[in-house]
Amino acid sequence: MNGRVDYLVTEEEINLTRGPSGLGFNIVGGTDQQYVSNDSGIYVSRIKENGAAALDGRLQEGDKILSVNGQDLKNLLHQDAVALFRNAGYAVSLRVQHRLQVPNGPIGHRGEGEPSGIPIAMVLAPVFALTMVAAWAFMRYRRHL
Repeated sequence: MNGRVDYLVTEEEINLTRGPSGLGFNIVGGTDQQYVSNDSGIYVSRIKENGAAALDGRLQEGDKILSVNGQDLKNLLHQDAVALFRNAGYAVSLRVQHRLQVPNGPIGHRGEGEPSGIPIAMVLAPVFALTMVAAWAFMRYRRHL
């Protein structure tokens, strides 16, 4: 590893139906209790077993919630974000940002059994072309040899 961590960031719209235990997850963050330094966003801290979020399966711990029913969660106090979730209704639409860690290592290093990253066609095409040229040259000039 070269010490650098890269992330693939994706966004997704997730629709949940409130269950007996609410939406089935806990949140952290807000302008008054930043979970990530220099980011006052609202993050999923825990998915409750058998809750609406767990049954749906798409929301994950660590996801950043960007909006609830179209209402942006930027620059909210934690308690205001909690109130927004509590008053969101029965059917709730969440705009969520997932951050997936991407392996990042030295370019030349490959583990045993890992592909080299060069498609076989990129290697075979030039070899085939050279073979065809050699065969043509042999057939064309074989009388002179």
